[in-house]
Amino acid sequence: MAKLPRARTERVREPIRIGVLNGPNLNLLGRREPHHYGTQTLAEIESLLRERAGADDVSLVFFQSNDEGEIVDWVQANTGSVHAWLVNAAALTHTSVALRDALAGSGRPFVEVHLSNVFARESFRHTSLLSDLAIGVIAGFRASSYLFGLDALVGHLRGSVGAGAE
Repeated sequence: MAKLPRARTERVREPIRIGVLNGPNLNLLGRREPHHYGTQTLAEIESLLRERAGADDVSLVFFQSNDEGEIVDWVQANTGSVHAWLVNAAALTHTSVALRDALAGSGRPFVEVHLSNVFARESFRHTSLLSDLAIGVIAGFRASSYLFGLDALVGHLRGSVGAGAE
């Protein structure tokens, strides 16, 4: 797959707004395979993120769907109202060219997060169709992966944290 250039980010001076995207089956967090994903629900993770974002004067808009088309539609509909994305695409990470194209087309930077360490799991999980477009990838820290990702994304938008080599 040809590598697309990552979204360029100029320092954001206005209040930051971030879209938090959650893919298939993340609505089952807290019940589904807690040995991989932990015991916190998606609502609890969202609450942690809201608390952290509020302390940084950042607003978040959340979305979760089990449907690829709904996720792509949401990215397209919200591109004009967010500065960046925090993305746990779940299984779509490994399969969705449509989501990759939507995120690339948004022109917004994003951090890819995973609750589990995908590299310590089945080999099909080792491939991400998104990571080469992301400014960074955080995996394996359960709910904290989201918090680390949010911190890195806000730092990037404010110019205090650089992204990895391109």
